[in-house]
This record gives sequence, C-alpha cells and structure tokens, in this order.
Amino acid sequence: MKNIDSFTHVRGESLFVDDVITRKDTLYGLVFDSPKAHGKIKWVDYTKAEALEGVEKIFTYKDIVGENQIGGILPDEPLWAEDEVHFWGQPIAFIVAESEAIAKKARKLISIEIEELPVITTAKEAKEKGSFINAPRSFSLGNSTEAFKNCEHVFEGETFSNGQEHLYLETQGCYAIPQENGNIKLISSTQGPTAVQKIAARVLGVSMHKIEVDVTRLGGGFGGKEDQATPWAVMAAVATKHLNKPVKYILNRHDDLRMTGKRHPYSSFYKIGLTKDLKIKAFEVEFLQNSGAAADLSPAIAERTLFHATNSYFVPNVATTVYSCKTNLPPNTAFRGFGGPQGMFVIESAIAAVADKLNINRRLIQEANLFDEKDTFSFGQVATEVQAKKAWFSAKEKFELEKLEFEIEAFNKENQLYKKGISLMPIAFGISFTNTPMNHARALIHIYQDGSVGVSTGAVEMGQSVNTKMLQVAQDILGITANKVKLETTNTTRVANTSPTAASSTADLNGKAVEMACNSLIERLTKVAATMLSSEEKNISFKDDFVFQNDKKTTLSWEDVVAQAMLERVALTENAHYATPIIHFDKSKEKGHPFAYHVYGTAITTVTVDCLRGIYEIDSVKIVHDFGKSMNLGIDVGQVEGALAQGIGWMTMEEISYNADGKLLSNALSTYKVPDIFSAPKTIETIPLETEGNDLAIKKSKAVGEPPLMYGIGTYFAIQQAVKEFNPNYTLKFHAPFTPEKVLIALYEKPNN
Repeated sequence: MKNIDSFTHVRGESLFVDDVITRKDTLYGLVFDSPKAHGKIKWVDYTKAEALEGVEKIFTYKDIVGENQIGGILPDEPLWAEDEVHFWGQPIAFIVAESEAIAKKARKLISIEIEELPVITTAKEAKEKGSFINAPRSFSLGNSTEAFKNCEHVFEGETFSNGQEHLYLETQGCYAIPQENGNIKLISSTQGPTAVQKIAARVLGVSMHKIEVDVTRLGGGFGGKEDQATPWAVMAAVATKHLNKPVKYILNRHDDLRMTGKRHPYSSFYKIGLTKDLKIKAFEVEFLQNSGAAADLSPAIAERTLFHATNSYFVPNVATTVYSCKTNLPPNTAFRGFGGPQGMFVIESAIAAVADKLNINRRLIQEANLFDEKDTFSFGQVATEVQAKKAWFSAKEKFELEKLEFEIEAFNKENQLYKKGISLMPIAFGISFTNTPMNHARALIHIYQDGSVGVSTGAVEMGQSVNTKMLQVAQDILGITANKVKLETTNTTRVANTSPTAASSTADLNGKAVEMACNSLIERLTKVAATMLSSEEKNISFKDDFVFQNDKKTTLSWEDVVAQAMLERVALTENAHYATPIIHFDKSKEKGHPFAYHVYGTAITTVTVDCLRGIYEIDSVKIVHDFGKSMNLGIDVGQVEGALAQGIGWMTMEEISYNADGKLLSNALSTYKVPDIFSAPKTIETIPLETEGNDLAIKKSKAVGEPPLMYGIGTYFAIQQAVKEFNPNYTLKFHAPFTPEKVLIALYEKPNN
C-alpha cells in the first residue's frame, strides 16, 4: 500500500495548521524575543507598540493566571521571561494584533534594556564553570580501570559532533479557537498533543479537559516538535483565554531558526583499550552535552546516549558518564536518534583512531567486536535475536566488499587529484521510550452502520506514513478493503493521555492498540456471522469484504454482518490500550531491560574527494537493514533513504554556528547548508536482512524511523580515509561535520599542524 497521503500531497490538497479556514474575528500573534543571550531585564517599553492601531494586546508573564512554566522533565523554563533572559531568542512577550503585518510593525516599536551577564556557549566552558542542568548519569559494566592494565593497546582522544537544525518544511504553529464554557481548541503542529494539552492547562490554570488539542498532520517534525511545539500553542491559548477570540501564530522561518533548539552538540573524551587480537577490552567516555539554557528533553537524550555508547559492539568493561551542560543557547531538544547518534560517533571515532595508530583497516576492529547472542549491554540488558554479525557479513557478501576495496585501491594508485574512500557502519539501535511508563498507547475504533470504519489513535502523521500502517493493520484484521477505513485526526478528546510520536515506537505502540481493538470487534462480528450462517465460530473468517466459511467465500457480505449486528445491539465501537510488556529499567541501579528489541544493519559507503578543491561526492551507500518482517517495504525503504540523507547532512555539511555572544549565525538557508539532490549519494541500495522479525513489533515489522540515520556516520569516515590517501601527514581529527572547508585544510595539513 502506498502512503495514503501521497495523492493529496502531490496535488497540494493536504491540510496543515496554516491551511485551516480561520474565523473572521481571528487575531494574529508574534513573539517579541530577547536580543541578548544572558542578562537582567532592566526595563521594557511597550508604549509605542500598544498604541499602534490594530494591536489588541501584548501579553507578558504578568498575564498568566496559572504557572509561568513549560518545562516537561524539569520545571526550569518559563513561557515568557520574567527578570532575566538566558538565551538569544527567548520569548519575552506575545504581541496580538489584527494582522501579522501589524504585529511585525509593533515588534519593531518595543524598546528594551538588558544588563548583560556572562555568556556560555560551549559544553566545555559550562563544565569548567560548573553549569549543569542536572546531576550527571553513568553506566558501567565490568571494571574498566582494571581492564586497561591488561590491554595491549590503549589510546585516548577527543571528539566533537555539532548540532543540527530540524528544518521541517512546516514551521512551528498553532491556531487557538475559543469554544463554549471557557473551553479552548488548539489546532497544533505538534508531535505531542498531550504535552500541549497538559502544559496549556498548567499555564492557564485550568483542568486538562478544558483544552482540546487536534492534529491532522505535520509537515515534518524529526523531534523538533516533540516538546518545542508546546510554547507557541500555549501562547496562543493564553491570548484566546483572555480575549475570547481565535488567535493564530505561525512562526516565519527566521524566527523559527532563532528561537528553537537543535540537535545537541557533544564534546566527548574517550579512552579505549584493545587486546592483541583487536578485541575491545575496555572503553571509557565522558560525554559533555550542550543542553542549552533549560532542560527540555536533555536528560532523556543524555540517557539514550549512554544506552548507545558502544553501538553494535560488545565491550566487557565499560564506564560512560554524561553531563548535561547548561549554556546560553536555545534549549536543545529531540532530533531523530535522540542522543544515540552522538554516542555512536564517539566509539566509531575511537576505533578509527586506533586503526590509524596501528596502521590497519578500521573494519578489522569493527568485525572483531560485533555483538553476539547473549552478550550484555552496559545497562544490563542481555542481547537476544542479535543480527549484528548477520547484517555485517551479508553486506560484505552481497555488495562484494573485497572487490570494492580492490577497485578503490586501484583508483587511488592511478589518480593524483581524486581519491576514493570506503567505510563500513554497523548499527544497533534500541526501540522503546527509555522512560518505561511512556511505552503505552490507545486506539478507538468505530464501525459505522454502513460498514465503514473510523480509526483514532495517538499517532501523529508527520510524513513517516504511520497512518498508512494503521490502516493496513485495521483492514487486514477486519478483512475489508482500504477505502472503507478512515484515519481520523489525532485528538486528545478521542484518544487521551498519549505519549508523543517519537522514539521510533509509534507504529508499534499504536498499531498494537489498533490490533487489539480490531480483534475484539471481529470476535463479536464472528459470532453474528456464525449465527447467520448456522456455522461454528471457528469456521468463520472475514476477507475482501465478505465472510468466508471454511476458507470458502459465502454470499454474506461485511455490510450484511454489520447491519445484523446493529439489529442485535452488538457494540461496534472498541477502545483498546496497549502497554509494551517485558521492558523495565531501574535508574537507581542504571540496570534493566529498557528496549523491546534492537534494530541492526550495516552500510558500506564509498566517496570520491576532489583533492584540489576539498569537495566530495558520495558514490554509493549500500545497506543491509533489519526491517524484521516489513509490512510495507516501500514506505520502510523510503524511511531508510530519508534518514540516511539526514545523517549525511549532520556529518558533512550542516554546521550550526553561534558567535561568542550567543547569537545564531547560521540563521538562514544562505548560511546553513542542508543536503540537496546534488549532495545525495549517487546510488542508494537497500537490501532487507532475512529475519523472522520480533513479536513486539507490529506484525513483526520493526521500527524504521531513527535507526537508519546512523548509517550517515559512515560517510564521515569514508571521506577521512580518502583524505588520508592523499595526505599521509594528516592527523585524524574527529570534529563533525566534515565540511569541504575542513576537508581542504586536512588535505594540505603539514606535519605537526
């Protein structure tokens, strides 16, 4: 089945927040934000702005009836700044006017004086000054201190991976509409409808049932709308509550770039020890996470970094610590991979450094340490259904690795100004929210009198085709054609208390809930059909809109059975709740079984570097990926390709830049480069790994949203190898992204540079 949104997408008919028809009395919001990264607010003069014709009201923290607090994990982030500002772009006030143009004009009329305070922009500086979001977290296995004493090779090093802008096509936005009796409806571009509902109720000082959040779809999210969609919706809600008029707020691109957080930059320090036969005996890392000015989701992201610090490798002695460092940048937030990519980059860098020092092929170390059945992760989970080696050796065989390496070696000998590089990138990514209580979902299914079906879940469609998969589950179990099923909007009134659409778990959690609800409905209808056909229930099945008896099609249609069920007063609505079994994690011990399963795979990346200019092309990325038993291979392969492109962008060109004053310099698409068709790999080939799948995945079809992003890390090391081929004097550095500027410098680096 194709993505059910494809038809309306390509015709421009799909509806987003900005497409909602507005009431004629709608007002428009705009944030006035801090022009400094850190300081005390001496005074703000709104007089001229308030006097401007068409300005309805300017809201500040003084207008909040409930709590001026939007922090999800920690209560450390005000909706609007009070006495101090902590990052450039922090919201101070909310201008509400008759038009967006008037609001923009009013913003320019606001005067402010800020007494500047010291600004911290890097995680290193924050650690030096003792500026942290919360206490550090540590995972350990074995005894790394003792293990290092028995290692043949011990190396230490430092890495840096920069942030990444989400750059969703649809910017942040919300349309708030007053309802009867003080209720408010929020049409929001959010991955977390319940989070918006909960925080809006907190700030407005009302109960959650007074707030309805509705989401049709998002024009992209990538984690950037998990928590950070909340403030804009809450601001609109505050204004609507006060004025009893609809308020619309859609951020323009520059405001969105300036005021929202990114993927977390990490500065990391590692120590790695290997035996003579290249087994990694011990591994220690100190991760410094640049969290920004408030917690947002940083503590949870830091935790997932620890969970993925050893990637696909079994290391018997591990000690990893992560510090969430508080800086004066916008609070950094969730981004596809959620801290996992930052952890994986460090161990891959450590392996590359060791291989360079020992003058051996990096893949020999990788291959010698791949996870095997019953190996233990540093957090205590025993690995089962491990596909690490199978994916690795399948990739080597199917893509003829030795032949590729031979061709690259021959090319490099024959060419002086062009050099090729190759790398292998294995992945092992855990699927589940690491916060165990979040692993649950609900579904509400209605069968209408004419046999058509409405499906409501907590899943938010944001381009990943989760609605298509929910439809597939429903139609398969009910035995009806796809045109009979409608996926409803995601709405907190129909399906309440949902976890956000994140962690690659949405299809599994919501799909299992749909499965349960449909099974209950079909069980009831089977009884009705059995009576109608004077048959035993065990002989009845539904397929292609008809009832089958002993696997033979009867004349009894789906509609006939539904009509009879109505006459017999059989319930044709079902609400189901699914909670992932097995998983648990004890944070006091930092041990447990947090993941339902892992996704594995291996990518082989080849690149060509123009050694005169420092530019490069990605010749091919060849992937063997663990889809489980894919229920929709077309959609899943599309997710692999999209995630791969995003990972390549993070590793090679997407460079977030702030100046020493905390001002964003990469604040437009002229100063922030994302992959386009010319920077995509010339060839992407994805082969599904032959596997039985996992019972905790919906229909054994494994999660696919986040894991493939990590394949992009391989591009970094392929480029690095090509650079080393041209310039043997180049000292390996692990400072991502590896932009053409950095490549050019590396190509002509002299000894001891």
